[in-house]
Amino acid sequence: MPDLPEVIQALPKVELHVHLEGTVQPETLFDLSRRNGIALPVHSLSELRTWYTFRNFDHFVEIFSTLCACLRTPDDFARITYEYGQAMAQQNIRYAEITWSPTQHSHLPFTAILDGVNEGRRRAEQDFGVRMAWIPDIVRCYPETAAQVVAWLISPQALQGGVVAIGLGGPEVGFPPELFAEAFAEARAAGLHSNPHAGETVGPESVWGALRALGAERIGHGVRAIEDPALVAHLAAQQIPLEVNPTSNICLGVYRSYAEHPLRALVEAGLCVTINSDDPALFNTTLSQEYLHAAQDCGLNLEQLATVARNAIRASYLPEGQKASLLAEFDSVCGELGLDYDG
Repeated sequence: MPDLPEVIQALPKVELHVHLEGTVQPETLFDLSRRNGIALPVHSLSELRTWYTFRNFDHFVEIFSTLCACLRTPDDFARITYEYGQAMAQQNIRYAEITWSPTQHSHLPFTAILDGVNEGRRRAEQDFGVRMAWIPDIVRCYPETAAQVVAWLISPQALQGGVVAIGLGGPEVGFPPELFAEAFAEARAAGLHSNPHAGETVGPESVWGALRALGAERIGHGVRAIEDPALVAHLAAQQIPLEVNPTSNICLGVYRSYAEHPLRALVEAGLCVTINSDDPALFNTTLSQEYLHAAQDCGLNLEQLATVARNAIRASYLPEGQKASLLAEFDSVCGELGLDYDG
């Protein structure tokens, strides 16, 4: 049996919960700020790398807002998409469903952002063989933008341009899922999947709300479902996937440590759990490192790790033929590695 990092590298992986803006590395931000004439709170690349080090939630918001301000053109979006595609290839991530927040970039039309990310996607697929799809989100604390976001997402350009689902991000406190029921119903009627964040900073009631009011097919985060045995049983029975992000949860204070994180408990309760990186550049992580943490710090064994990796393929919005092909490749790799798992 190869060692753990070799196993993780060998697995053909899928990432379901990653924010495009949160993939931007310090070097790229520094260059974008200079090219676009945006002032940064630091004066050198070395200072910027230090500034990127996670401190607290307010500092995270400051970095995220600065990132958004520096993304000024479709070419900027093409660049960061392409660079994430390169990072995907380095980690053997074959496919990703990537979230971005159109209303955080009000200086650019939605169509310009979509053109940019699709150009980056095209080049990344050509050069690295990776595939991507989009989950643009409503930012909860701006509920007045929900109707406009839905109008964008159900446009022919979006539906034909890689948009597969509608997301719901931003602060949960004070902005429950029920506020967005009408917007999600309209998006679902147009054929989009329902993929809200829930159960991160607010408890099980947020997950129940996402399921009942939004028809959620997958839950971004969802870890606090563990606090409600009835919800755990429901999620297990219905096999509603959770997009779990251990390092993000710890950085943002949902849990104090990997040892306290409920990842293993959720897996052992029979839920369809997946592992993801959320904002990898801002949390100083990668999807591969999240898999390492899952095994070394959260207590998953190799069979459980393979199961959650396979779950991500199963839970993706890939067309059934492409999904079946990737599952067959995954099973073949596991066979070569001598890995058993719950398939």
